[in-house]
Amino acid sequence: MKVVLALTFCSQLMAQNPIKNIVIVTLDGMRWQEVFNGADPTLLNNNKFTPDIKELSSKFWAETNEIRRAKLFPFLWSTVKQNGRIYGNRNAGNYVNVANRYHISYPGYNEIFSGYPDTAISSNKKIPNPNETVLQFINRQKGYEGKVAAFTSWDVFPYIFNSAQSGVYVNADIDTLKFSTPQFSLLNDIQFLSTKPIGVRTDVLTYMAAREYMKTYKPRVLYIGLDETDDYAHRGEYDHYLESANASDAMLADLWRTIQSIPQYKDKTTLIITCDHGRGDKIKENWRHHEKGIEESGETWIAMMGPGIIPAGEMQGRGQLYQQQIAATIAQLLGLKFRSSHPVAAAIEF
Repeated sequence: MKVVLALTFCSQLMAQNPIKNIVIVTLDGMRWQEVFNGADPTLLNNNKFTPDIKELSSKFWAETNEIRRAKLFPFLWSTVKQNGRIYGNRNAGNYVNVANRYHISYPGYNEIFSGYPDTAISSNKKIPNPNETVLQFINRQKGYEGKVAAFTSWDVFPYIFNSAQSGVYVNADIDTLKFSTPQFSLLNDIQFLSTKPIGVRTDVLTYMAAREYMKTYKPRVLYIGLDETDDYAHRGEYDHYLESANASDAMLADLWRTIQSIPQYKDKTTLIITCDHGRGDKIKENWRHHEKGIEESGETWIAMMGPGIIPAGEMQGRGQLYQQQIAATIAQLLGLKFRSSHPVAAAIEF
């Protein structure tokens, strides 16, 4: 009876708020530990990783996990928690894992968007993805042609989405923004003239380009791939890792305000937030790294809200999701069934 009622409620919710658009945002290599617990006291109080402990503590430290995580991710733990679902708090017995065996970025993003943890994709090399992604699939559907786009900081995404073959518009790293508006012209100047502290376009410029594209061209499916959390973690710069996580949350808040300010998107857009892989624990500095031999780097998280998502807040108790389920979920929320020549994992059940 409870299942029937839940399905009925979901159908009513979708009828009242039809899903017309999907926006997906990833925070590369963002550990579930900080998402659910906030700043890690061991890393925060280690001068090797946090040169100015006092300064960072004033921003992100509190005595409880709940307050710490709200300081780090205020939008996630207010608006998203209240209106959506957050999966992956392993302390509460709720699990999200990668299904691929490699625990690195290209295999992770392929899994997220193709729904298939292909064992042949084992590195981050710039090789065109042989697997169809859900973005490519949606771009072929009636009413979505040319309405699917991706803006990313990492320069491997044109290969992950195989943009040359798929037809999906992918703007990565400092690709020229070939659009004739004053806003894009300014962003072009900034991205080419500014420094690149992480080696690729900074996340705020990636986000601003995506936001301007959303306002101007009104895509129905938009992906934004942020990168800084992973780069700073690899460097062992815990202070910059937390600052970038906090900045990402601010971008998410701004994105949601933008969505609600545009008639085409307001109350018709579902937001999905996740990451491509986890990282090791603080033991032996493994928090900096992720790979097949580091078990914790297969541990991830998912957050979502909007039409089609029954609000349930922080998911508690026994539960296991895999990031390979996200691709079919994206399609299903739009009323589509993602089918491809390769296997596709089942969608998440709400």
